[in-house]
Amino acid sequence: MRVTADGDGVVSHAGTELLGELAGFTGLIDAWDKVLIGTYKGVPVHYPGSVLADLSVAIADGPDSISDLKVLRDQPRLFGPVASKPTAWRVLDRVSAAYLFGLRRRANARAAAWAGERSPISPPSCVPTSTPRS
Repeated sequence: MRVTADGDGVVSHAGTELLGELAGFTGLIDAWDKVLIGTYKGVPVHYPGSVLADLSVAIADGPDSISDLKVLRDQPRLFGPVASKPTAWRVLDRVSAAYLFGLRRRANARAAAWAGERSPISPPSCVPTSTPRS
């Protein structure tokens, strides 16, 4: 087998996208949205749960600053639409002490994931939706 990183369509951060998919699959993104959506006057372009998930993915990828969200934004085919640096800062600014308890309480997605439960939302395309044959 020959492994190279110089071919067409190579994506160097492909493994980090799985973290974002896991956040969606377990319901964590939706839970964060429910906690913070009341802080918006209108409908946000980038929902807070997705922005927080993108920040988490970026952190796992090893950034030095919030500006490094650009790494995700530069690969829209992999990560989809990613909020700008100012939008990410606005979402972080909404996470005040009043909402921390709700964000932590809603973060029961970890327990659901360890239990093998699915969120009621549609699973990502890489997760089988049918029971495997025995």
